Amino acid sequence: MDLGSAFEVSASGLRAQRMRLDVIASNLANANSSASESGGPYRRRDVVLQAEALAGGFGSELASAGRGMGVEVSRVVEDQSPPRMVFDPGHPEANEDGYLALPNIDVMSEMADLMAATRAYEANVAAVQATKRVLQAALEIGNER
Repeated sequence: MDLGSAFEVSASGLRAQRMRLDVIASNLANANSSASESGGPYRRRDVVLQAEALAGGFGSELASAGRGMGVEVSRVVEDQSPPRMVFDPGHPEANEDGYLALPNIDVMSEMADLMAATRAYEANVAAVQATKRVLQAALEIGNER
């Protein structure tokens, strides 16, 4: 694998994890939003990742073997599980039985996902830094000749 491919792999991971972090932040910000643009409560969103072949170099060889080298966001999907029903008869959006539909978001699960996405982002940053150190060492060796 050449160093350019290593940077591409890490960059794709950084982009994907940044998108995951954005979606998780949106979920947490809307954890108690009883109304959304589409009507009804906000629906939890989730990022679906898939492997991507790198353009040229080592990634293309792996792609032809049926394996990808990087990662990309294929889509963002809405969780179709039912909303949480909370008894709040005084709320203006409560139904005739006094129940308010709130988003299907479990804050603890979102926080766990947030920590996992943060760690994955940090791992990709560390990989970029390691690749930079290898490249710097190679340049120093080349300058000694």
